[in-house]
Amino acid sequence: MEISLIFFSPTHTGRTIAEAVAAGFASGADTLRNIDLTLPSGSRKTIEAGDIAIFAAPVYGGRVAETAVERFRQVRAAEPGVTPAILTVVYGNRDYEDALLELQDIAVRQGFVPLSAGAFIGEHSYSRPKEGRPIAAGRPDEADQAQARHLGAASREKYEKGTPQPLTVKGHIPYKTKGPSTPATPETDPALCTGCGTCAEICPTEVISLTEAGTAVSDLTGCIKCCACVKFCPADARRFDTPYTEKLFTHFSARREPELFL
Repeated sequence: MEISLIFFSPTHTGRTIAEAVAAGFASGADTLRNIDLTLPSGSRKTIEAGDIAIFAAPVYGGRVAETAVERFRQVRAAEPGVTPAILTVVYGNRDYEDALLELQDIAVRQGFVPLSAGAFIGEHSYSRPKEGRPIAAGRPDEADQAQARHLGAASREKYEKGTPQPLTVKGHIPYKTKGPSTPATPETDPALCTGCGTCAEICPTEVISLTEAGTAVSDLTGCIKCCACVKFCPADARRFDTPYTEKLFTHFSARREPELFL
């Protein structure tokens, strides 16, 4: 079969989990296809009957990131009610709340049959380990990926038994109402910025541009605070200052573990 990894993953944590799940699920005859929805794309993707989908979504404020929801609408099952899906969310060590249930509902609306699911931890977008305020730094680590591979292997066993039971995951209806987004946006230190354009190339919502002087600037409208531009700036010129970093570091530094649903 073809295993489609469907992910919106600005800082690559969700992609890492999806790849680990696929490694646990796949047999020697299977093929893998990456459907990377991190950057804008208008093309619709179809998953054929007899294949399987692995979804990976980031959690923002206890819900699936809104941009991810929009991008997942580009993917559908060719034959509704037949194609199984493994669902994963990745959150920054605080809580995933209703995100996994929301992802399950999205998958069903797109014609998939939820087979299994997992909530995993990834380094928070606001984590600042160089400044002494790490939040799940380095995650998903090898232990997390081992759990993801276990989810994949257990999902394969469940799939091969056939006629899986309906999947139950944590979450509530109605979903949690999201609070207001921080008004800040990543900024650039012009003394460090080389004008390479890496941040503009990887921005999921394409709101970063270069000034005439060659300095990267962000448009607050459309910035989703994923902080990919901060994490991957080769000159370490991007900064994101928000009081939430201190709050998250103070209250949510204790290690949380993945939760699996089969």
